[in-house]
Amino acid sequence: MSSLSGKTALVTGAQQGIGAAMIRTFAREGANVVINWLDKQAEAEALLAEALAAGVQALLVQGDVSKPADIERMLAAADGLGGIDVLVNNAAIFPRVDFLEMTPEQWDGLMAINLRGVFLATQAACKRMVARGVGGAVVNLSSGAAFRGSPRGAHYVTGKAGIIGFTRAVSQEMAAKGIRCNAIAPGLTDTAQPRYGMTEQEISEAFDKLPLSGAIEPEDIAEAAVFLASDKARKITGQTLHVNAGGYLW
Repeated sequence: MSSLSGKTALVTGAQQGIGAAMIRTFAREGANVVINWLDKQAEAEALLAEALAAGVQALLVQGDVSKPADIERMLAAADGLGGIDVLVNNAAIFPRVDFLEMTPEQWDGLMAINLRGVFLATQAACKRMVARGVGGAVVNLSSGAAFRGSPRGAHYVTGKAGIIGFTRAVSQEMAAKGIRCNAIAPGLTDTAQPRYGMTEQEISEAFDKLPLSGAIEPEDIAEAAVFLASDKARKITGQTLHVNAGGYLW
C-alpha cells in the first residue's frame, strides 16, 4: 500500500513547478488531491488529467489564498473527497524589488499571499481536522532564502522566515489534536521562479557548486513533503527540513 493511500491532500499554488510536482507525487502515493490554481488553466487541467490517470480522485479549484472565501471553496472540495488530511501551503510569489524602492503596497501584496495565505489555509484546515478527530499534517513551504537572505527580496525573505516561526507555534498548539505541522526550506530549485532573477548560466553555476552537485528538481521537494505528510514522520513536528543538496549559501 502506498504511503498516503486513501488520504486527501490540498496543495495550494499547484499549477506549476514545485506545486505540480507535489500533486504528481501525492497522487502516485495514493492520495486524492485538490489542485488549487490561480491563472494557468491549461496547465492545471493537464495536471488534473495526470492525477486522474494515477487512479486517484482529483479536483481543480481556482482561487486566491489571500481570500478566506476562496480557501473555504478549496476545503469544501476536500470535504467532497472525504475530508482534508494533508495541507501543503505552497502558493507564493517573488516579485524582485530593490529595497530602497519597495512600496508598502508591494510589501503588503507579497505578505498577503506568502504569509496571510498560509495562516488562512492552515487555520481553516486545522479546524476541519479537529472536527473530524482523525488528526492530519500541514507542510509549509519556506525557503533557504529565509536563512541566507536574497538581494531585492526583503519582503520575500521576511515572509518565508515568518513561515518558520508560524510552523513552530502552530505545531505546539495542534500536537494535542493529532495534527503535525512542519516546513520545508528548498534551496535553489530548477523551476521558473529563479529565472526571473538569474540567468541560465548563473543557475547552472550555482548547481555545480553544490556539495551534491546537479540540479535540485521539484520532485526532490515533493518527495520530502510526502515523507512529512506520511505516518513515517509521525513523531516529527515543528521542524524545518532543508532540501538544498548541502548548499546553505545558495
